[in-house]
Amino acid sequence: FLEEEKKKNKDTSERRKVLLATVKGDVHDIGKNIVGVVLACNNFDVIDLGVMVPAEKILDEAERHNVDVIGLSGLITPSLDEMVSVARAMKKRGMNLPLIIGGATTSRIHTAVKIDPNYESPVVHILDASRAVTVCTDLLKDSKLEFAERIKSEYSKLRDDHAKRTQKKNYLSFDNAKSNRTEIDWESSELPKPKITGTKVFDDLDLNELREFIDWTPFFKTWMLTGKYPTILQDDVVGEQARELIKDANELLDIIIKDKSLIAKAVIGLFPAAAVGEDILVYRDSTRKETKARFHFIRQQAEKRTGQPNSSLVDFIAPLSSGKQDYIGLFAVTAGLGIEKLLEKYIDDDYKQIMIKALADRLAEASAEYMHYKVRTDFWGYSADEKMSNEELIAENYRGIRPAPGYPACPDHTEKRTLFNLLEVEKNIGISLTESCAMYPASSVSGFYFSHPQSRYFRVGKIEKDQVKDYAERKDQSVEETEKWLEPYLAYR
Repeated sequence: FLEEEKKKNKDTSERRKVLLATVKGDVHDIGKNIVGVVLACNNFDVIDLGVMVPAEKILDEAERHNVDVIGLSGLITPSLDEMVSVARAMKKRGMNLPLIIGGATTSRIHTAVKIDPNYESPVVHILDASRAVTVCTDLLKDSKLEFAERIKSEYSKLRDDHAKRTQKKNYLSFDNAKSNRTEIDWESSELPKPKITGTKVFDDLDLNELREFIDWTPFFKTWMLTGKYPTILQDDVVGEQARELIKDANELLDIIIKDKSLIAKAVIGLFPAAAVGEDILVYRDSTRKETKARFHFIRQQAEKRTGQPNSSLVDFIAPLSSGKQDYIGLFAVTAGLGIEKLLEKYIDDDYKQIMIKALADRLAEASAEYMHYKVRTDFWGYSADEKMSNEELIAENYRGIRPAPGYPACPDHTEKRTLFNLLEVEKNIGISLTESCAMYPASSVSGFYFSHPQSRYFRVGKIEKDQVKDYAERKDQSVEETEKWLEPYLAYR
């Protein structure tokens, strides 16, 4: 269908030009690619610069191609700051092209508060590809000034409302937040010792086995279909499209498995550990004499209702002072090895290319789910008798958690560097980190394993400068560098 629509619109003489790019340091492009195809199907000429594109190149290419609109995409939080940099660079050059913003990490409020004030011309956040055509058309038609003024006015109101909400929210001092930590009775806590300790590498995970662990709901969201699998297949509105997509996905997955065109690998590490202050020390071996790594965590600082803790992941590991011997797990998985060669095979088929990337993402998440299951039931073995359906696994009805650096419970992406060094991830399974700490291949996942029954997911939320200063000191870096990486989480900006 996508290819047929593009062929219908081959005449480019009257087509307006849109330049798309995933910003510097970011490797995720499924959403951007879908936007590109949708725009091309609707009589726009699309110049796609790909991923990890520096600001200067975006601007140079926009001028060289004489484009009408620039679109920026990103998935990880450091990309938000990079988008601000692009807007500032556009202003510095005296450009007046409309700028559209999209990607999983972006939002209307961030666009209004952080990006829009840095650029006089229109800046518009689009939620998904279905809005791209309407927004680009509105930005370029005769009434574009009226549309631009309306967007500027809406974003100005969003900024005012955001400022009022921020002023209303109360925060504890960092010392008081630490005093309100998650209470765990370590004296009576059972802390199972893993069956194996150290690092273990898995060179070739069985894709047939991983297939059984796939969570299909996010797959449909990739294609802008809202609903939960499997009920979405019977949905009155999108059911037919959903059934067609899942059929195509499974047929392509059969081919991928048969041809071994995608390889999934994993590395895990299970180590003795102890909480010291707001950090977790990871020891080389059971003697606990030599520290192998130190992970730094961030604590919730917003004022809570009585009885609710200000949590940090550090709360879920036994403190050194308790005398208890605890452990932590670490992991990295990928299902994106071989993807470049596979994509080349379908170079002229946008639909298949997007489908391949969507499947690789699902297999990566399935790898993370599968390895966590193996850790719980075997390698660590604290839930050896666990028996759960895939639906129960997706609902996380098991003991323990696997939070990922860069996500709500531990929002600092740079902690991946310590994890990658500890597990020798690049050497062992071929995942590398970009300058913004995005993982490449993009279809990769990394994080921690916490085993305590009271461990849970939470959002750190906004934090104050006293914690930022403490965190910077612990990481032995400047406050400015720390603020750069934690920009979306700063309560005082």
